[in-house]
Amino acid sequence: MKYDPDSKSRLTAAFLSAAATLGLCLAAAGVAEAAPRAATATQPPVDDGLPMPGFTIEPGRTALVITDPQNDFLSPEGVTWGVVGESITNNRTVENIGALFDTAEAVGMPIFVSPHYYYEHDHRWHFEGALETLMHSLGMFDRPHALTLEGFEGSGADWLDRYKPVIENGRTVVTSPHKIYGPDSNDLALQLRKAGVSKVILGGMSSNLCTESHMRGLIEAGFEVMVVTDATAGAITDHYDGYAASLVNFRMIASSIDNAENTLRAIRAAYE
Repeated sequence: MKYDPDSKSRLTAAFLSAAATLGLCLAAAGVAEAAPRAATATQPPVDDGLPMPGFTIEPGRTALVITDPQNDFLSPEGVTWGVVGESITNNRTVENIGALFDTAEAVGMPIFVSPHYYYEHDHRWHFEGALETLMHSLGMFDRPHALTLEGFEGSGADWLDRYKPVIENGRTVVTSPHKIYGPDSNDLALQLRKAGVSKVILGGMSSNLCTESHMRGLIEAGFEVMVVTDATAGAITDHYDGYAASLVNFRMIASSIDNAENTLRAIRAAYE
């Protein structure tokens, strides 16, 4: 196929024309136009130069998936709070994940939790990435053995207390643990397919690691994914902002992104 150097300019012109037409229609209807803005944790993007394919919640086909709703990420006593606490607090991540859990349970939306556990044999790996090395050195998500819950209650690997009524209700699916960041090494995709799910509302920790990797993995596996941008958070260090890095990729890769307030409203409306 021959490259057309004018194709980019024609595409840009077409997009701007469509945006202008939409603006005229909104003005004629008496609807004020919002100023263009990029996505933030709490606000969806407006006229940011990228399409928004959209995401329709379909009961029976749509599920809530939460990654790592565990103490080591989300509790002030967790081993990572020193680097994730600022982002969690700013985004109200704990509260927003809780609201998603409660609303999904109330309407009967399927809920899946993809946890992160490390057992003693996982500490004998011959090589690791930077954050794997950090997590292992901190004892993050550690459990003594896959076949026992000894020491689990109240540990860093345990669920945040406020989420336990939903996670332990007998209906929520807790998958096998993922080992690095994505669902490639656990049974999340299998469990979703067995439940007839093809669309996922995604939140959880940590934004640029497990949450983003789950988004990518599920999309590659053929699922339609939207991300709840303030139901996740990331590590912020002196030199790096994990949440900012993930927000760009959420916007560019997912079918839709939105805040928890709008997502909760859409869930309730879909089940009315």
